[in-house]
Amino acid sequence: QVQLVESGGGLVQPGGSLRLSCAASRSINSIYAMGWYRQAPGKQRELVASIYRDGSTSYADSVKGRFTISRDNAKNTVYLQMNSLKPEDTAVYYCNMRTYYNEEYWGQGTQVTVSS
Repeated sequence: QVQLVESGGGLVQPGGSLRLSCAASRSINSIYAMGWYRQAPGKQRELVASIYRDGSTSYADSVKGRFTISRDNAKNTVYLQMNSLKPEDTAVYYCNMRTYYNEEYWGQGTQVTVSS
């Protein structure tokens, strides 16, 4: 069983920045993809950003140019740098791992609140 532990959430003012971290209990070097999802109250969970084994990335249109996903294979950690935060970015953010064997794992989530 793989464990994913998120950290770095909190309360930030509009226009501010946060960096989320997701530490995995196993190597992420050969993982198909790592991603960040978010779920706001009353809304479905949505994919925010993904990073693939070859290092390529993809983003939801709503965060392009503001969020950056990255990883440190040596630390088995994935990051989400969030800049120019908006109130609509408020949500619980979840880390996700997908393997080549159709396995999928989730973290417990970390709350991000953007408010003045």
